[in-house]
Amino acid sequence: MSELGPFMDAELTSQPEVWATAIAQAKSENLLPADGLRVAVIGCGTSWFMAQSYAAARESAGKGVTDAFAASEAFLGADRGYDAVVAITRSGTTTEVLEILRAIKGTVRTVALVGDVSSPIMTLADAVVELPYADEKSVVQTRFATTALAYLLTSVGMDLSAAVEDAKTAVTAPVEQELIDAEQFTFLGTNWTVGLAHEAGLKMREAVQGWTESYPAKEYRHGPISIAAPNRVTWMFGEQPQGLDAEVAKTGALYINTTVHPLAELARVHRVTLERARARGMNPDLPRNLSRSVILAD
Repeated sequence: MSELGPFMDAELTSQPEVWATAIAQAKSENLLPADGLRVAVIGCGTSWFMAQSYAAARESAGKGVTDAFAASEAFLGADRGYDAVVAITRSGTTTEVLEILRAIKGTVRTVALVGDVSSPIMTLADAVVELPYADEKSVVQTRFATTALAYLLTSVGMDLSAAVEDAKTAVTAPVEQELIDAEQFTFLGTNWTVGLAHEAGLKMREAVQGWTESYPAKEYRHGPISIAAPNRVTWMFGEQPQGLDAEVAKTGALYINTTVHPLAELARVHRVTLERARARGMNPDLPRNLSRSVILAD
């Protein structure tokens, strides 16, 4: 193991195991909003993208209206009619999330998914999904985000057994030199995998300081495909829009779209990200300008 990014390496590799734990936990608990309720899901950074995936999956499953917000820009006033607010936060100390929970306390039911069970959020939320086994030492998130999402997707009836099996290979597979050397990545998704695409792009920006973009897949042809070129990568999560592969092929970019479960495919991006960072002499456990939690001064 390289000395660069040892925490991220161990944490991303553990994902199949911790997902299985979260899946079992989700099946044994009843903490999340009931079917039919109007729900807002909030988070910052990575947690916001997991909120997007959960919101799309919950509403698509017919469980009720579900909206995702960056915690810093959440519209949760009484006129919105939300029955519950779900907050995702690894540290439980993110200022924007705590501010919202304090502001709405006693007016709407709140549920938090958290990694650090000693954090302030434990006394602010009405219910807490405790995921301490998924907490991390690396600044760059991998397993907490995907484990929280595994819990949430299981709660809306998604079978993730294939994701767990596919991830066992994804987190350890060698990374092709073409991906190590690539100049630029664009990640695409549809429905609940749009959040995965956004998260994949963020991960590589954080750890590699690289040029990445992310879009809903059908939006890609409305302009962003213009940057596709040789030595660049277009990576699709889940089923592609018809003809997208052929259109990307014309640009000379490498197109990736596999039959691997999208959640496991995100775990593969984690591995690619780590190896790209190492090849550039970067330590993703301590990326430039970032900290484990954003705590704003009063």
